[in-house]
Amino acid sequence: MDYPKVIYENKRTGDSYVKIKHPSGLDILIWKMEGFSTVEALFATKYGSVNTRFKTIDNDEYTEVPEGIAHFLEHKLFENEDCDVFDLYAETGASANAFTSFEQTAYTFSTSSDYKKPLEILLTFVQKPYFTQETVDKEQGIIAQEIKMCNDSPDRKCFFNLLKAMYKNHPVRIDVAGTVESISHINADLLYECYNTFYNLNNMCLSIAGNVDEAEIIKICDKCLIPAEDKKLQTGFIDEPEEIYKKEITEQFKVGLPIFNIGFKSAGFTGIERGKMEIAAMILLPMLFGTISPLYKELLEEELVNSQFSYEVFDGDGFFSCICGGESNDPHKVLEKCIKAVENAKENGLDKRHFEMFKKSKYGQMIRGFNNVENCATLMMSQHFAGVDVFTLMEELANLTIEDCERALNIILDTNNVSISIIDN
Repeated sequence: MDYPKVIYENKRTGDSYVKIKHPSGLDILIWKMEGFSTVEALFATKYGSVNTRFKTIDNDEYTEVPEGIAHFLEHKLFENEDCDVFDLYAETGASANAFTSFEQTAYTFSTSSDYKKPLEILLTFVQKPYFTQETVDKEQGIIAQEIKMCNDSPDRKCFFNLLKAMYKNHPVRIDVAGTVESISHINADLLYECYNTFYNLNNMCLSIAGNVDEAEIIKICDKCLIPAEDKKLQTGFIDEPEEIYKKEITEQFKVGLPIFNIGFKSAGFTGIERGKMEIAAMILLPMLFGTISPLYKELLEEELVNSQFSYEVFDGDGFFSCICGGESNDPHKVLEKCIKAVENAKENGLDKRHFEMFKKSKYGQMIRGFNNVENCATLMMSQHFAGVDVFTLMEELANLTIEDCERALNIILDTNNVSISIIDN
């Protein structure tokens, strides 16, 4: 049976993948990669730790649930009434896993054998939740220990303290696993409510890459998928101020050198605009903070940082920030020099030679990623949930100009909207 299909093609590289709308409500993304020996599949829902408020056509008001429930649900879904799901995968030779991020939860398998049986297992167990209060109570103790262990990590503490400094209301400020207090309020009924809301096939996708057959995948989906009514899910956040919440958070830990994270906060973006800002930031950050930048050389010469100095773009639904961090005996001095470097770039413009170099490097990195099965499956999923396709972003990078980066510089690196988190001894 033919279902509605969209084909995404990259004429520059010859790569392509398809999106099929299954009558069950599920979007199926297939990247056929002939000659590859492995298959990677993700059955994912647009549901992460930030989604603590939601409503559907069945509710007029927003429902609020405890922080950490998306991660908790991921843990519980691997258990069913009959056996452990990992045992089923083991019989096929496939390797299974799952993860919860700020915005998504995904259940995955990778195999170099026949993918059909593992795919049936994946689609079946994710659609068959089984929670009891007894097993929920047991899991609370396990996850509470996990949270306590994470709280003992100075690097993790430094990062989340930065988020708490930048964001006043947005739930991104809370660890993906929640807190010991928040997960204590989770029960079986709440898990079923969140499952039925977010694990609706209209809020999910199947992303699969490798040497696969499209007709075979659709046949398995026809067999395993249970049609779902579109509940018109809406997720919402309490309004987040554009300005940072706090300039600094410092906490004491037993560390050899003080650890720091510096965050430039800007408003969140959606759709293609978010993709454009991500791409611009991926070029801007190595130019400003990378190993060939004047700032990095100056910081090294003055022994203010070591090789641990790094940077990243951190963005999602309702949040966007550019972050750098590392180890330093004087984090405040590093902050001062980072701000100065950004202001200097705004005043004097970007180095065109460096811009072209990093643009070509990033473009080459994207193309190399198309030779990795896991990367392709993950890219399709993440970009689908962000509302764009993989190749549109690649075209945006190909067409990016230094003027585009300079405009983005003034938007996403506001030197008046900076927070610093320090873990000191």
